[in-house]
Amino acid sequence: MNDDTDIAIAGGGLNGTTLAIALAQSGFRVALIDPIDEAARSDARFDGRGYALALSSQRMLKALGLWAAVAEHAEPMLEIKVSDGRPGEGPALHFLEFHHAEIEESPMGYMLEDRFLRPSLIAACADHPFIRTYNADSVVGLESVDAAVSVQLSSGKSLNARVVVGCDGRNSPVSKMANIGRSQWSYGQTALVCAVSHAMPHNGVAHQYFMPHGPLAILPLPGNQSSIVWSEADADAARISAMDDSEFLQELRPRFGDFLGEISLAGKRFSYPLGVSLADSFVADRVALVGDAAHGMHPIAGQGLNAGLKDVAALTEVLTLARRRGEDIGAPDVLARYQRWRRFDVTTLIAATDGFNRLFSNDNPLLRVGRDLGLSLVNSIPGLRRNFIREAAGLTGELPLLLQGRAI
Repeated sequence: MNDDTDIAIAGGGLNGTTLAIALAQSGFRVALIDPIDEAARSDARFDGRGYALALSSQRMLKALGLWAAVAEHAEPMLEIKVSDGRPGEGPALHFLEFHHAEIEESPMGYMLEDRFLRPSLIAACADHPFIRTYNADSVVGLESVDAAVSVQLSSGKSLNARVVVGCDGRNSPVSKMANIGRSQWSYGQTALVCAVSHAMPHNGVAHQYFMPHGPLAILPLPGNQSSIVWSEADADAARISAMDDSEFLQELRPRFGDFLGEISLAGKRFSYPLGVSLADSFVADRVALVGDAAHGMHPIAGQGLNAGLKDVAALTEVLTLARRRGEDIGAPDVLARYQRWRRFDVTTLIAATDGFNRLFSNDNPLLRVGRDLGLSLVNSIPGLRRNFIREAAGLTGELPLLLQGRAI
């Protein structure tokens, strides 16, 4: 390939690499540009997070031929239990419980660690002849040129693309170059992320405990291990992050409880600030935003990556069908279809996660009683509970073909 391409993608994270593969499989020439060297991005120590992949996201990876490489490292989520609680008291009565057997499609999703998913996506990009990767390079300028965009790179190289996609995170340089503003705010919370080993099997059950300062998620990994996403107020999180491993476990145990027996750390600990970021528009002149570049939300429902993969599926479908009709894939009306498909859905999801976090991240006794009664009511109505399960599995709404497990 020369330095002319159909689509230039800024950002080689999970969304950027998946988008590159999906577009290349549709016959587009793709330039994938990332400021971090490939060796660093492929390192198993690069990111400690595990991802709750909705069933629809798993179907997409399978449709793209990517699932086989990671399937042995994935753990099916068979049940989700949601509880209110306080540190040291253990969970209150389970007031919301989802079981995979309540829907025809099963399981609801899979847990998969970043250290397995990311390297497999990078390897798939390296193997595809339609993908050219620019490692340790970044987009520093965009200029419209006739029916294309001239993309200037930090290395001094330039290339022409018909569409530029920003997959470059919440502070997306591409969105700034395209003059797209954004609304954003911090929750004053930090997510403490790690994996733990435990004496007893988890049986594929995911737990979400709502604590006064933020939720604690205990998510099943293969074997007797679980991924922990523990949200705390920033000051407390900084104090806990500074602890050694033994002190960290002492702080975690009263929140975790003893239902899985003795726990120990299984790997490194990480921390991530929590907040909301929503781009004013997901598109501009020959530019589209995907994943965190378009939207960032609280991890309370585990939907961040799933929302990004839905962006990937929708944009790939819009561009592929436009090209088949002979349209200019970067034309405003084409990119507007992607925006219409995704922005309302994402805005609704952000509002829901924001509302849940604000409702549950406190210890107000009146709110505690009201929220527990409300969700217990949901739990007692099978039809309503089933709708929540299908939502968690990513099976509701207007699904792109890839999320249905179908080729475009």
